[in-house]
Amino acid sequence: MKGMDFDWKPLLLVPVLALIALPLTGSFSTWLTLTIAGLAMGMIIFIIASGLTLVFGLMDVLNFGHGVFIALGAYMATTVLGGLSDWSTADALGRNLMALVPALVIAMVAAGALGLLFERFIVRPVYGQHLKQILITMGGMIIGEELIKVIWGPAQLPLLPPTAMAGTVFWLGAAIEKYRLFAVAVGLVVFGGMAWTLSRTKVGLLIRAGVQDREMVESLGYRIRRLFIGIFVVGSALAGLGGVMWGLFQQSVVPQIGAQVNVLLFIVIIIGGLGSTGGALIGALLVGLMANYSGFLLPKLALFSNILLMVGILLWRPQGVYPVANR
Repeated sequence: MKGMDFDWKPLLLVPVLALIALPLTGSFSTWLTLTIAGLAMGMIIFIIASGLTLVFGLMDVLNFGHGVFIALGAYMATTVLGGLSDWSTADALGRNLMALVPALVIAMVAAGALGLLFERFIVRPVYGQHLKQILITMGGMIIGEELIKVIWGPAQLPLLPPTAMAGTVFWLGAAIEKYRLFAVAVGLVVFGGMAWTLSRTKVGLLIRAGVQDREMVESLGYRIRRLFIGIFVVGSALAGLGGVMWGLFQQSVVPQIGAQVNVLLFIVIIIGGLGSTGGALIGALLVGLMANYSGFLLPKLALFSNILLMVGILLWRPQGVYPVANR
């Protein structure tokens, strides 16, 4: 993926999938509605999966406890938006943003802080031991879910988008939810920020070098351990942000909200190529589109459609669309 050797073929997967679905949906307006809904869902999944992609790509850590950061972010948002309900329900975009932005920031800070503790006490003792990583991080997620039940209760809580982002707009006959457009915008900002950081900054250079050859980076005098911790915290914070976005997408939260999307996250990073940010974006968009198209066309197949998608792509490219490291 350098210079003239950039592989453009995976970029065609998203438009090809959309074009295949066009004649099957029956009408252009229905197809457009499903496509935009799928892209929005994909962007939210990307926000959540991007942190997990970085953590695995750089740290070689299989963090099956990623869901606890998602859940914490979502629940922190319910608390903040509940306390700022006068602003979030006001019929003014400015006041809505004054409620939503603090909710997103506090969710990211809380999830990042939990990620710092998670890395120190749960992940650090099992570096390089994948089986133990899977078991202990899953245990950490279960404990985290139970603590969430203690604090917020086990019942489902509402998490509604601010008033200005509720409702739909109509374009070319398609009904498009305003919140989905907001989700696409946030996803693009996250992807742009990650792409810029990884390609244009010294930290990004160290991350990419660390993926390829950790020992060489350490031999040059850089403390890769601190970089690891920073990546884990950032990944956790992104999961918290994604948790808020997913909760607003579902308009409710439950303690198991993180565990419910874990399967989708691992499908995304496997499709994308382990450790690839661009690959994760393509994988997330494919997963979102496939879920919406199959849910409309073949509801009984919807639960398995993304697994079939993953199998098909792995038959084409066993290491994912943009692998960056040999695992």
